[in-house]
Amino acid sequence: MNVNAGHPNEPPDQRGPTVLRIMVGSELRRLREAVGLSRTAAADAIRGSEAKMSRLEAGRSGFRHRDVSDLLTAYGITEESARQALLTLAERANSPGWWHPYNDAMPDWFVTYVGLEQAAVIIRCYEVQFVPGLLQSEAYARAVIQLGQAATASEVERRVALRMQRQKLLDVPEPPDYWAVVDEAVLRRRLGGQQVMRDQLDYLLKATQRPNVTLQVVPFERSDAAATGGPFTLLRFTEKDLPDIVYLEQLTSALYLDKRADADIYLKIIDRLAAGALTPQQSAARIASIRDSL
Repeated sequence: MNVNAGHPNEPPDQRGPTVLRIMVGSELRRLREAVGLSRTAAADAIRGSEAKMSRLEAGRSGFRHRDVSDLLTAYGITEESARQALLTLAERANSPGWWHPYNDAMPDWFVTYVGLEQAAVIIRCYEVQFVPGLLQSEAYARAVIQLGQAATASEVERRVALRMQRQKLLDVPEPPDYWAVVDEAVLRRRLGGQQVMRDQLDYLLKATQRPNVTLQVVPFERSDAAATGGPFTLLRFTEKDLPDIVYLEQLTSALYLDKRADADIYLKIIDRLAAGALTPQQSAARIASIRDSL
């Protein structure tokens, strides 16, 4: 693993702790498998359980300096520069992301997604019910969040603030390419009322003026182009250690698919959706027409 690989001209920790944890975990798994140790044997080296090793290798928990050092010793990594490189990366992986203060406003399974979203270089999504979160106006986001599980007014505002903070990702100096395909029903569902929806459609039109944002609409007259199943997001990263990840959100949990076969299926689906949808220019015209009809 090249611990210095990342976005051009960016230090490694710019990639965010979620991705760094996955990278460190992946490297620890590779080193363990290279010497033929079982996960149970590795767990013994750090006085832990196999479940703990599973979490470490999956990047689902932080790293203790002593644990990483002991694992490197157990794997026969004695050269100081090689040890220090991984120990330093593990230390960076323990740093909280900008979203840490909002942890109380989102479930654990979504914390992982926010971290991955921040590190992705390409984000592609398909939505059938709501405007994608990164393209929601504040009032529309509030209306969506209020539809969810019961929450106090202050909790709703915390979640709205988090969603607005996430959107800053699209305006950073080297933003990801964001490509959304939405069903026309999303644009016609007057969530929050007529004025909220009208403002949301204006918000979408403004968002599409960004060079890194592509928005396509699957119109009612092309129902054969719609996908089977529900919404999904496909995330791609620059790090060779990170596969494409498909995010499938459910009511009280989420699935993260990282097998190549799964990602390939969803890539074909999103490509088919984009091919069957209106072009970005036609989509903007359709959005403007719907806005004017409200």
